[in-house]
Amino acid sequence: MPTIASCSALFVLLLVVSSALTAAEPLVVNLWPGAVPDEAPGIGPERVRMSQKLDRKQVEVTEPTRLITGVTNPTITIHRPAGEKETGTAVLICPGGGYWDLYWQLEGEEVAEWLNSIAVTGIILKYRVPRRPDEPKGEPARRPLQDAQRAVSLLRSKARDWGINPQRIGIVGFSAGGHLAIATATSFDKRTYEPVDDVDKISCRPDFAIPVYPGYLKSKDKDELVPGLRIPTNTPPVLLVHGGDDIISPPEHSVLLYLALKRAGVPAELHIYANTTHDFGVRTNARPYSRWTEACCNWLRDQGLLSRNAEE
Repeated sequence: MPTIASCSALFVLLLVVSSALTAAEPLVVNLWPGAVPDEAPGIGPERVRMSQKLDRKQVEVTEPTRLITGVTNPTITIHRPAGEKETGTAVLICPGGGYWDLYWQLEGEEVAEWLNSIAVTGIILKYRVPRRPDEPKGEPARRPLQDAQRAVSLLRSKARDWGINPQRIGIVGFSAGGHLAIATATSFDKRTYEPVDDVDKISCRPDFAIPVYPGYLKSKDKDELVPGLRIPTNTPPVLLVHGGDDIISPPEHSVLLYLALKRAGVPAELHIYANTTHDFGVRTNARPYSRWTEACCNWLRDQGLLSRNAEE
């Protein structure tokens, strides 16, 4: 028969395990305190589906992965690394999907897991998709930028609560999410919605940006950036990653942006991988492109973003 002491010890052990499991659960937070601004009726319900299977001429990850669409209530999902490993650096993750869907598994959850492995907090942005009727096909949707700007300000407002250094908040995006990352990094001086509360008084400028195979940056018929994409001189440092054989979002999008950043005096680094297409996320294999995450770690380390959190 178990003793009182052994039962007490077992209870304490179960409590510790339960607390650890609870702490590991990501926190999901609504972006907006009430009605979502500039919202259109008739969208939703939110749903999960699988992506279609594609071939290697189009994408690197050819098997179906989980997507989310029908998003009308934008959120952030906060994945924190183990407490003793936290650096205080956090990255807002913008999955791609052409502004129609969110590649939640490949370019969201897997990215957060990788960031946690390097002691960085990963925050997945569930921004509004699909495009609303007044957001034309072939152009960036406008509402996701509202969600991204709000997300950066919200993260900065809750930084101490979530173990984040408010001066170490970056943004990474893939494909359309890569466009959203650079749009957020270059439009911080003009909020794209009417402020709704004190959170919107806090800066929405990310401290660094990592667009990965971004689209919507190059003009359709000219070797120049799209009209309206300006590069302020205080744009944060940018790391660009692209596949040289990408037919969905050709590498010229990143090349032209890199040149524009350099002309504006913005610190920038560009990696283009030969024989590489679209949608590779952070998965590892024997191919050179899969080591872009190592290059990213070196870039982050060089800027002091992987050292232990020194912010008080």
